[in-house]
Amino acid sequence: MKNILIIGCGLLGSSLLRRIQKKKMADKIYIYEKSKSNITKIKKLKLPGIIIKKLEDGVVKADLIILCTPMNEYKNLILRMNKCLLSKTIITDIGSSKIESSKIIKKFLRKDISWTQSHPIAGSEVSGPEHGRQDIFEDKWCVLIKEKSTKKNHLSILNKFWKKIGSKIVVMSPEKHDKIFSITSHLPHLIAYNLVKSAQDFEKIQNYDLIKYSAGGLRDFSRIAASNEIMWRDIFFNNKNNISKAIDLFIKNLNSFKKDINSKNNKSILKKLIQTKKVRTKIIKLKQDVNKPDFGRS
Repeated sequence: MKNILIIGCGLLGSSLLRRIQKKKMADKIYIYEKSKSNITKIKKLKLPGIIIKKLEDGVVKADLIILCTPMNEYKNLILRMNKCLLSKTIITDIGSSKIESSKIIKKFLRKDISWTQSHPIAGSEVSGPEHGRQDIFEDKWCVLIKEKSTKKNHLSILNKFWKKIGSKIVVMSPEKHDKIFSITSHLPHLIAYNLVKSAQDFEKIQNYDLIKYSAGGLRDFSRIAASNEIMWRDIFFNNKNNISKAIDLFIKNLNSFKKDINSKNNKSILKKLIQTKKVRTKIIKLKQDVNKPDFGRS
C-alpha cells in the first residue's frame, strides 16, 4: 500500500497506526480525527502519520481507507467520501456488527466503489489514542466479510494486510458473523452492564456501601462494563435481532438455574456447572487466554 487513511484514531485506530508504521506497510499514513482532544493526544504522543483537517484531502490520496469510528458515523462519512473516492480505492472498517452496516454501505456508497468489511477481534475497556498498542492485533482473529458484491482482489489484499498486521484470518457472511458475536461478545457485554447496574440498584435499595466489598466476579464484570458507551450502544442497536434472541436464551437458562436453586436440585445444577467449566478448558487449549489463575494477574 502506498497511502493509507485511518478515519478515527482512538484505541484501535491508533493501534493500527502504530502497527502499520512498525511493519513499514505504507509510504504515507493519513489520519482524520474530529475529536480535538484526540488530536492533541496524537500530537503529544508524537504518533506517526499526517493529520488532515479535511476528510476529502485524505480520501483522494488513499489506496486503502480504514474506518475506525462508531458505526453511527458511517452514513455521514460515506456521503462525504462519495464526492472524491476513486474506483480503485479499497475501503474497510473495524465494526463489531455487520448486517446493518452492510445495509448502510449498499444504500449510500457510490455503486462503482467496493467496501469489504473487517472485524479484528481486539480491544479493551479503555479508549483513546494514549491506550493504543502496536501488538494489540497479534495472534487475534480478524473476520473478513464476504458478500456477493465483494471483489475477490480486494478480499485478497485485505487478507494479506491483516496477516501482516499480525491477525489470523477467517472469512464469513455478515449473517453468520452477527449471530456468532451476539453470543461471544455482545451478550457478555450486555450482561456486564446489567450486572453492574444491578449492583448499583441493590446498593441504593439496601443503603449498603457494597462496591468496596466487590469480589473478583463483580470486579471483572466492572472492567467489561467500563467499555466505550457510544460504541456499545451502536453494537446493541445494529445487532438487535440476534442480541434479542441471545437475551431470550440467557433468560431461559437463568430461569433454569433459579429453578434448580429453589428446589435444591443437586444433580441438575452440578451437571450444568461441570459442563460450563469445559468452555474455559477449551479457551485455554485454543490459546485464547493464559492458563494462569486470576487471568495471570500478579
